[in-house]
Formats: sequence, structure tokens, C-alpha cells
Amino acid sequence: MDSRLWNRVLSHRGRFLLVVGFGLLSGVATVGLAFVLSTLIDRLFLRGAAFDALRPLVVVFFIFALLRFGALWLQKSLAGSLAADIKAQLRRELAGKIAALGPLFTQKRRSGELASVLLQGVDRLEAYLARYLPQLFLSVLIPFIILILVFPRDLLSGLVFLFTAPLIPLFMVLIGNVAQALTEKQWRVLAWMNGFFLEVLQGLVTLKMFGRSREQVHRILAISDDFRNATLRVLRVAFLSALVLELVGTISTAIVAVEIGLRLLSGHIAFQSALFILILAPEFYLPMRILGSHFHAGMEGVAAADQIFPLLAQQPAVRSGKKRPPEDLLRQLIRFERVSLVYPQANRPALQDVQLVLPAGKTTALVGPSGAGKTSLANLLLRFVAPTSGQILVGGENLAEFDLKEWRKAVAWVPQRPFLFHGTLADNVSMGMADVSEAEILDALRQANAEEFVAQLPQGIHTPIGERASRLSGGQAQRIALARAFLKDAPVVILDEPTSNLDPVVEAQLAEAIRRLCKGRTVLLIAHRLKTVVHADQIAVMSEGRILETGRHRELIARSGAYSKLFAVYRGSDEFALSAD
Repeated sequence: MDSRLWNRVLSHRGRFLLVVGFGLLSGVATVGLAFVLSTLIDRLFLRGAAFDALRPLVVVFFIFALLRFGALWLQKSLAGSLAADIKAQLRRELAGKIAALGPLFTQKRRSGELASVLLQGVDRLEAYLARYLPQLFLSVLIPFIILILVFPRDLLSGLVFLFTAPLIPLFMVLIGNVAQALTEKQWRVLAWMNGFFLEVLQGLVTLKMFGRSREQVHRILAISDDFRNATLRVLRVAFLSALVLELVGTISTAIVAVEIGLRLLSGHIAFQSALFILILAPEFYLPMRILGSHFHAGMEGVAAADQIFPLLAQQPAVRSGKKRPPEDLLRQLIRFERVSLVYPQANRPALQDVQLVLPAGKTTALVGPSGAGKTSLANLLLRFVAPTSGQILVGGENLAEFDLKEWRKAVAWVPQRPFLFHGTLADNVSMGMADVSEAEILDALRQANAEEFVAQLPQGIHTPIGERASRLSGGQAQRIALARAFLKDAPVVILDEPTSNLDPVVEAQLAEAIRRLCKGRTVLLIAHRLKTVVHADQIAVMSEGRILETGRHRELIARSGAYSKLFAVYRGSDEFALSAD
């Protein structure tokens, strides 16, 4: 029994006790049926009793039959609802945990593997929770009740039952060690196949352009073949275990039948008792045989639990505080005080002793080579990660003390490659915000210079845009991301060079919308091209996780420092064609 899943069941102990109770009631009804049937046959055929005298026993027989089938139906219904509730709870917790762990965690895991845990992994608990676990208790309780009833009637049959019963669980344990290892391997291959297949789907355009799609199809077929082989190995063991358990149960029943038959012929046991025990013999071994048939499903559940619960045990990099951010965030300085950041398992710090002030209502641009720490600084402000040392102060209060949800409400983020979901354009702009009118969505699109292309869509803002905005251009997707920021109307804005890789006309439209968005807000702009920062209120130059210098464009040019050198390189490139002004 897996203790982690058992603890989940204990939180629904009332319903689980009913599941086991109805299963036990079904077993008791079966014993009653055996007793009534053996009595009826004994009196009708051996003692010559009239049928009219046996009518009460016939009524009792049908009552026991209805009780048995009714209890079985209730047991299966309750077990199914119990499993469904636990699965739904685990899915909610997994989704919440993945959301709490944030993008830094998901970037280290394949999306397909996480989806396997959330969907197929949780589904595999169904058989364990609804069938295997209740049967584990019934395989002890029902044979125990039968033993209590058999021993007073026939000691020898009771001893045969007692000594043959442990053979079935013994073989289950012996086979189970092999089955569990094979099931875990099957799960790993399935997770790998899901992750790889999702990557191929997402990268299909690239694969086509490089002529590698057919090769990936062959790789998918090879992985599928590995999964087929792993599944067949598991099924082979499952069929073997079922055969062994059936054989043990059948031989044990046969032993009881032989010893009962011999003693019945010699007159050492009454016919009614002999028939009663013979009818009960298969029922004695049946709960253990059913448990054996569910054993494979139980191993699948344990293998799935080994993927689910380590994920639930992961601790988020950032913990939420309880304070609300200041109401007047537009007037509050954001100060990085000696902030350092080392990512887990990293060889060197991403940020070292950063001292930086983001003036309230002004735009601060971060420039520097790739890997300088610009994105890490933004991640700290978004609270995707916490500083290893130092602190971030907002209006003199530690950012770590703010409620995560409330702080993120106050921050708008426009990434370089915005993620748009499968749904309508309106859904992607509003992002589930409550009480947002169609007029507000249209106004946000207008401010983002998106009204022209939206008007050309067949259903306007209600047009489905496809997964990952497959029906929109890059510039259109960027304008949707800007419209999100306008609609959110947050006092703090983080921009990750949203105008890169666009044609000049679209870039100019986006630049105009960005200037409109930045006006009067505290903005952190991650710049990959220096021509986007020359008008910033403050420029911070980064290298190897440190702030080298800060100032306005002209000040930094005049110092002839790191920024001046970067600017000279960009000014000499084809992409950059601006004067020093």
C-alpha cells in the first residue's frame, strides 16, 4: 500500500469505509446465499421436504441475492466517485503547484512530460483507488468471516483454507517486484514519448524547412516501438501473475473439494455442511484472486504516484508575503540593494551585488551583452525568483513581504515573444479579467495601434486566433500583448524589447504605442538594440551580472565607458542608423 495515496483516502475516510462496508456486505450476502442454497438442496432432495414448506427459504434466498447485487452496485458507484474526487483534487493541486513553481521550473522540464503527469498520471490512479485499495481490505475481511463460519462446522476444511490462503499473496509479492520495475519503465517511456511528440508538433515548421520531418517521424516510430515493447513486457508479467493466481486458487479449491468429497462418502461430514463449504470454497479465494487481477493496476497507480508526489513536494522559489503593495505605486521608488542571485545548480552567479534605483514614473533601460543578467533582474521584479542575498525595496518596503497575487496585479509584462492562447482575440486581451467590457477591450487595442488589423478580421475581436497565435503575424501578436498591458493599466511595466525582428512600419507603430504605454508609469525596459533606449530616462549598463554604469544617453556617451563602446559598435552596424542625439 502506498502511504501517500492512503493519506489521500483517509481525507475521505467516511466514503471509503462505506465502499469497504458495502463490499463486506456483499460478501456476507454471498455466505447467506451459500447457506440457504445448501439447506434448500439438503431438505428438498435428501429429506424430501415439500416445496411449500421451503418457500420462506426461497424468499430469503432472493433477498440475499438482491442484497448482494445492490451492495456491489453501491460499492462500485461510491468507489468511482471517491476516485474521481481524489483525482480532481490532485489535478487542482498539481496545476496550482506548477503555477506556483513558475516559469523557471517549467523551463527545466519538458512540457509533454508535465502534461503526462497532470493527465495520464492522475488517470492511472483510478484503478488503484477504486478497485485495488478497497479489494486489499476485502481480501482480508471476507476470508476471515468465512473462516469464522467454517471452523465450527469442519475443522479440517478450515485448516485447508487457513494454510492455502497465504499462497496467493505470497505469489503476488514475488511477481510484484518484477511488475513494479517494468511498470515504472513503461511510465518513463510514455512520458518521454509524449514530450518528444509535443516538441515535434511545436517545431514542425522548422523541421520542414530543414528537411528533417521524415527523420523525426522515424524517431517517433522508434519511441512508440519502445513503448509497445515496454507495455508488452508489463502485460506478459500481468498475464503470468493472473495465470499463477488462478492456478493456485483452483488447486486450493480442488483440495477442499477432494477432502470434503472423501469424508462425505465415508459419512464423516453431513451433506448440508459439506455442500455449504463446497459452495463457499471458491468464494473464499475469490477476493484474493480479484486482488491479484487488480495488482497490475495497483502497480500502475504506484508508478504514477512516484511521478505525482515528488512534483507536489517541490518548493517554490518564491513565497508570498501578506502585505498589500502601496496604493500610490506610481510615486514609489523601486530600489535594488546589493542584490545577488545564484540559480540552483548554476556554476556562477547570475547577478552580483546589484545596486539600482528605478525612479517612479520614469523609464529605466537595461543594456548589455547576452547573459549579462538583464532577464534575471526582470525575473526578480516579477517575483519569479527570489534574491540569494540583498533586497528589493518598493517605497521603502521589502518586496518579499508583499502578497504575490497583489504585486503581480500591479505589474504589466510585455515579453519579446508573447504567448497567445487558443481562443478568441478578446480572450487573449482580457486574460480572464472579470468585468471587462467589449468597449474596454477595443480601447486597449486602439491604444496598442491594433484597431486597423482587428477591423479586418472576419469576426473582429471574437475571431479565434489559433494556438500560439498561428493565424497572426509577429507584429500583430506583439500588439495584442501591448493591448493586454493597456487593459491591465498597471503602474509598473516590464518590457522585453517588444519591437525586435519587425519590419520598419510595424516597428514604428509599436514604438508609438510603447511610448504611450510608458508615459507616467515606472518602466523597466530590457533592450537588445541601443536605438530603443536613447530616449530613456535612465540607462543601466550590465555585464556579467553587475551594473557597470547608469545615466542618460548623453551622459554615458560623454563618459566614454562601457555604454559608449557598445553604442559605437551598434552605430557602426547596418541595423543602427541614428545620430548620437
